[in-house]
Amino acid sequence: MAQDDEKTIDQLNEEADIAADYLEGLLDIADYDGDIEMGVRNGRPMVQIVADDDTDIKHLIGRNGEVVDALQQLTRLAVQQKTGERSHLIVDVDGFLKRKRQRLRDIALDAIDEVKETGEPVDLKPMNSFERKVVHDVVREEGMKSRSHGEEPHRYVTVYLKAAADDSAETDEIDE
Repeated sequence: MAQDDEKTIDQLNEEADIAADYLEGLLDIADYDGDIEMGVRNGRPMVQIVADDDTDIKHLIGRNGEVVDALQQLTRLAVQQKTGERSHLIVDVDGFLKRKRQRLRDIALDAIDEVKETGEPVDLKPMNSFERKVVHDVVREEGMKSRSHGEEPHRYVTVYLKAAADDSAETDEIDE
């Protein structure tokens, strides 16, 4: 994420503008009504699609967020094509990511509680890099340790007691 640290707020806003234009074009093609909100959050450009029609929104989210993920990847490619640089743009649809973060936070807190009760590490189900990052952040906030293991698409997070993780010879692998 070092590349984002080097980008100015103007560059991040430009990426959001390019993304908004691209997504407006896609919405027009799909004949979906939606408003585009743009901004910069945590040093990353962010674009949110908000629509009045719940049916359209459900189609733009997809099952388990698959359509949102695809929209994000396509939009990042469109931004990269215009700027010549890789983007860490976030695309959200109707607050889906906020709800997803909360679910992931709950999963992480449940795992933390289990680790504290049993003293044993807890493996979570495979997750994508966004999901793993959210879990790692929650675990760190709670004063515990976590590591990612495995190969995509079966990469997963293990939550440890801090002392157990510190004694381990392995290094932490935090996904960005």
